[in-house]
Amino acid sequence: MKKVFVIALSLVLMFSLAACGGDSSSDGALSSSSPEGSSPASSAPSSSAPASSSPPDAASPDSGSSGQSDGYELALITDLGTIDDRSFNQGAWEGVVMYAEENNISHRYYQPAGQGDDAYLNAIDLAVQSGAKVIVTPGYLFETPIYVAQDRYPNVKFILLDGSPNDGDWSSGAPNAKVGDNTVSVFYAEEQSGFLAGYAAVIDGYRSLGFMGGMAVPAVIRFGHGYIQGAEFAAQELGLADGSVTLNYFYTGTFEPSPDIQTRAAAWYNDGVEVIFACGGGICFSIFPAAENSGNVVIGVDGDQSGESDTVITSAMKLLTKSVYDCLVDFYAGRFPGGQELIFSAANLGVGLPMDTSKFRAFSQSDYDSVYAKLVSGAVVVDNSFDIAPDSLPTSAVAVNNLG
Repeated sequence: MKKVFVIALSLVLMFSLAACGGDSSSDGALSSSSPEGSSPASSAPSSSAPASSSPPDAASPDSGSSGQSDGYELALITDLGTIDDRSFNQGAWEGVVMYAEENNISHRYYQPAGQGDDAYLNAIDLAVQSGAKVIVTPGYLFETPIYVAQDRYPNVKFILLDGSPNDGDWSSGAPNAKVGDNTVSVFYAEEQSGFLAGYAAVIDGYRSLGFMGGMAVPAVIRFGHGYIQGAEFAAQELGLADGSVTLNYFYTGTFEPSPDIQTRAAAWYNDGVEVIFACGGGICFSIFPAAENSGNVVIGVDGDQSGESDTVITSAMKLLTKSVYDCLVDFYAGRFPGGQELIFSAANLGVGLPMDTSKFRAFSQSDYDSVYAKLVSGAVVVDNSFDIAPDSLPTSAVAVNNLG
């Protein structure tokens, strides 16, 4: 899966990622919007907060559900975050809502009562008992639950985002893995999205960058490594001297906000960091206030986070809504890609920056279109390794300060 970081100077012309309408349960329906556009310049849809009522409690199969007769045909199970996280859960849910409301299909989300495989399986059981034909599960934490559920419920279709079903047993070196015929695994080229964010930041004039990732899982690592490579590519294009761009790099070890994260972000800003890529779900809610208090800026992740804080200059997006929506289109058209692992990248418009809402000073739409075309054509190939240290990536203009 490793690729060499290749930069070709030739210009060649230029995804689909993590995407359903009708009677939604009051427990979790968001207002719908159209899919994230058909061009790399498209923005993610604006999103509203979910209904104020609590989601179903998935602690037991009959809790929060009125049974099979409810017929909630489309379902989403949240992971560690909430349905209104303005990130992974919400982006995926909006794809469900969009398709469902367009096609008058009942839909509902379920928030597990706890963490762990059993809690996630309980939530899946509840969704199936409530009539689910398709269940969307956002995140690698569902790999083992889906490995079990795809055999337990062969007539239900599963869309697993950012993961591939396996039994979770690493005792022999690698777990048993299987993408069932009723499951599709959806992955994203996070390294390309991170690349675009790092490239744009340096072209826009920023020279002191920061990356704060959540947990050091493959998707977060690829975002961060792409960010470094994009900054380096831009610096080389601009002819910047060795070490003229600095980049602090750190994993917080959590996807939740905390005072410690805000303190660290504030310290970085006070030390001269101009922009922090907040790459870890809820950690952005600790980084936003640090940026606001210091007059600095943030790069968001997964979805368009411009509405969360005036400090957000852009977001490294996985077009989650579009990918879920597209998978649902395929299901109802009788061409569900079961048994496959799909990768949404620049080539199929699966990743990008929300240029319509970005607040760049110099980086232009034409700059974006040009670099995006190079990703699509293969003129630029971004290393997607996740088993190497960030400061081992080949850079010269960018000096990476790996803080763990």
